[in-house]
Amino acid sequence: MFLDIFKKSTRMGNAKALFSHIDWVLLISAVLITGAGILTMNSFVGYNYFFENQIIWMTFSVVLFFLLSFIDFRFLRRTSVIVSLFVFSTLLLLLVFVFGDIVKGAQSRFNFGAFALQPSDPVKLVVIFLLAKYFSRRHIEIANIRHIFVSGFYAFVIFLLVLLQPDFGSAIIIALLWLGMVLVSGISKKHLLIVVLLGVIGLFGMWTYVFKDYQKQRIVTFIHPLTDIRGTGYNVYQSTIAIGSGQLSGKGVGYGTQSKLEFLPEYETDFIFAAFAEEWGFIGVLLLFILFTIVIWRILEIAMLGATNFEILFGLGLAILFISHITINIGMNIGLLPVTGTTLPFMSYGGSHLITEFIGLGILMGMRRYSRPIHKDDSNKEFLGI
Repeated sequence: MFLDIFKKSTRMGNAKALFSHIDWVLLISAVLITGAGILTMNSFVGYNYFFENQIIWMTFSVVLFFLLSFIDFRFLRRTSVIVSLFVFSTLLLLLVFVFGDIVKGAQSRFNFGAFALQPSDPVKLVVIFLLAKYFSRRHIEIANIRHIFVSGFYAFVIFLLVLLQPDFGSAIIIALLWLGMVLVSGISKKHLLIVVLLGVIGLFGMWTYVFKDYQKQRIVTFIHPLTDIRGTGYNVYQSTIAIGSGQLSGKGVGYGTQSKLEFLPEYETDFIFAAFAEEWGFIGVLLLFILFTIVIWRILEIAMLGATNFEILFGLGLAILFISHITINIGMNIGLLPVTGTTLPFMSYGGSHLITEFIGLGILMGMRRYSRPIHKDDSNKEFLGI
């Protein structure tokens, strides 16, 4: 298939036609964010495991992005395909409890020696596919609360399996994906209130019967962050110190004392934003926010020109996924949200989440190949049934 596309483009005598569907602004912004993360990981002294591996993951992710961008993803509209993905994802999450490695108290990944796979990352894309398919034909009748509960059941199956690993951060993201896609589908305010009340009841039940002691302690520390700065509040305390010490222009690349001297734990993963802010300062953080804004803006622009409601909803779901990750990760880095182990898109160390993110963008590029050349306002009107 890829060879046929290349030959066709060559016959046309237009080399640019081969990559005309690629949104280069989106891709370059994502790669720059990834590069900023890799640069922050590097200690500039000897071999660096995180630095070397993340370069490999980034290269593989970008290659996969281009390969996926040439695929016609209209086959995903078929119910049989979506159901198969849902069943496969469920089985994969169940297998984690049997064959998965236990790391820091969570049994959430498969260890294959040279690399590890954390299924909760690619499963987020499956949740987006599932909800996009469900609401693509029902967005006009979303006023019927039955569809909220039916879609909620599908998402809850994945949510529960991820929560029991326990991977609280990914479970929260899945819940936000469902809530966000329900909202963009046109839920009424009355039904939203019902959903919120049910969420509060569910949260109370999870606090009583599901949350482990260390997860409860994280929430307690969030309410009173200085009560245990030598224990559960240590990470957030060091994170805020690192961010504040960056001041306007930062300490310089490689000169972050909180991270490089290991006062700040997990600075390559959960707290990479704090490590970046320490070295790049307010100016660097502002540039990072601009890049993230460009990524979200381009995703939404492409989504609004989707060929059908399915493509529109997939793009919106992808934007919700990134916004949720960004908000939660930065929120916990600055002490406004509890520590949940949520990664910062494109920036935190890890192959599973980085590959998943570029896969999502690659699929979006594939959908862009057959998008509608109409103004986004017309697309909005059609999607909303106006």
